[in-house]
Formats: sequence, C-alpha cells, structure tokens
Amino acid sequence: MAVSMADITKLRKLSGAGMMDCKKALEEAEGDFDKAMEIIRKKGQAVAAKRSDREASEGCVLAKAEGGFAAVIALKCETDFVANNADFVKLTQDILDLAVANKCQTLDEVKALPMGNGTVQDAVTDRSGITGEKMELDGYMTIEAEYVAVYNHQGKNQLCTLVGLNKVNEAAGKRLAMQVAAMSPIAIDEDGVSEEIKNQEIAVAVEKTKAEMVKKAVEAALSKAGINPAHVDSEDHMESNMTKGWITAEDVAKAKEIIATVTAEKSANLPEPMIQNIAKGRLGKFLKEVCLLNQEDIMEAKKTVRDVLKETDAELKVVAFKRFTLRAE
Repeated sequence: MAVSMADITKLRKLSGAGMMDCKKALEEAEGDFDKAMEIIRKKGQAVAAKRSDREASEGCVLAKAEGGFAAVIALKCETDFVANNADFVKLTQDILDLAVANKCQTLDEVKALPMGNGTVQDAVTDRSGITGEKMELDGYMTIEAEYVAVYNHQGKNQLCTLVGLNKVNEAAGKRLAMQVAAMSPIAIDEDGVSEEIKNQEIAVAVEKTKAEMVKKAVEAALSKAGINPAHVDSEDHMESNMTKGWITAEDVAKAKEIIATVTAEKSANLPEPMIQNIAKGRLGKFLKEVCLLNQEDIMEAKKTVRDVLKETDAELKVVAFKRFTLRAE
C-alpha cells in the first residue's frame, strides 16, 4: 500500500530510523504504526546479531551528577562518524539521564530501565539497526557523595571523570576532576592501593634492580677488557658490528665468555639488603605516581594535590573518584 510522507515522518520521529526504512516498514505493516515499529526493532536485532563479533572501539562517554549521585556511561559503536552523530549522543544522554534519575548501581539495571516502547537495551539494539553498526553499553560507574564534580575532557565525549567530595566546593572539584583525567590515578592514597598491587610492584622492582646490578657489572668487565659494551649487548648487534668491522669474531667470543661468567658470579653475590631498599624506594615512587593525593598538582608545579587541597580547605576531603576513557593509554 502507498504511505504518506506525513506517516513516514511520524514514524521516523518515533523510531529514529531512516526515511527509507520507515517507508518500507509502513508498507510492510500496511500502515500499522505498532507493526512498523516492531519491524524496525527486529531489523535492529538482526543487525546487532550480525555485528556481534565486530569491535566497538568508538563511542560517546558522558557523565552527570544530581543530588549527590553521579554516573558515567559509555555507548560504544564502530566508527567515529556514528559516535559524533547528534542522535547517537542524544541517546547516550537520555540513557544517562534515566540511570541517574533511578540511581542505578549496575549496568544491568540501566539496560533494564523502560525506554520508549521497550527497555534501554532495546533502544540500543534499535539504534544499531538504524546505523548498521554494532553498539553496546559499557563503562558504567557511579559515585555517591555530598558533592560530586563532573568533567568531560575538552568536551569531546571520549574521557569523563567524577570526583566525590565531603562538602561542596565547585572550583576544587573541577580541578580534581581535571587532575584525575590528566594523571589517571588508581587510588586516593596509599591505603587505597591493594597489598596485591604493592607486592607485585615490589617483585618487579626487585627483579629490575637485580638486572641493573648484573648489567652494570658486565659492562664494567667488558670495558676493562677493551670491548665496547654497546657493540655486544645482543646477538643481533654482535653480528651486525662484525659485518661493519667494528669488532672481530675473537672479540665476540671473548665478550660472550665475560658476559656468561660475570652474570653468573654477580647473580650469586647480589647484596639483598641493598636490593630491598632500592625496591622500596621504587615502590614509593610508584605510589606517588598512582595515588591522587600524592601526585604533583597539574596546576601548581612542586606542590602535591594533598598540599593544594589543604591550602584550599583543611576540611575538604576526596571520598571517591571514577575515570573512564575509550582511548588506549
């Protein structure tokens, strides 16, 4: 049957689908809007199933705070063309608005919220059918605090942060949210870093320190023997430097003997107390880099975030923070 432009436009507003998709759906449904909506929805489900193995690495990340509750969410897609589409951004915002209004604690709760003629998940599936791209919700995080600052880095909808404070301070909140965006801390302070992570860092630092000590001893022995350590620091370099005439086969044989002997001797006689002290120092450096309050403030060099916070208001405390980005770092 023939359908009018008015009906096509009406269905397009209701569904968000393209004009031709709306026309075909109305024709197939013989003008029945409910049936036409179901046809469009099924098409979206089919596209979503077909695209399930594709990578959704682009998308829109948004954050919102309301009445002491805040959330950040990402709606992911395949291309930046779709990610920057106004309808796609609006859908992400509408979903976030619903999540915050209902104070959802999990992504599953968000997906089950009523939206339009179905659920939030149905709306995402429908949009997938309209664009022809895989879409999925991801990165849902929440904070509840007396005051929560929200930051959307450069307004690009790619990186958002939340910072919860024990009292209202908009300027400090924004500054802290920008700090979290820029420096990507993993905890507020040392107490927030798990013992597992600390032990892993100590183990890595111990192995790194041992390797450096052995390397230093080997380089000293090679230099004493008249061999440039840089010329024999790998099999590839040895072959390459012999071809260039920088070292001889005899030099290589001698270097390999020195490397093997000194490595074995030094590894068996490493000063354990010194290694542990160096490793602890490296752990301290790590904790300074990953703990928000220990980090150097991005606005004031040579001052930590803790110092700046104390100068701003001695009673002001960070109670939580969240950070989500679509970009690999």
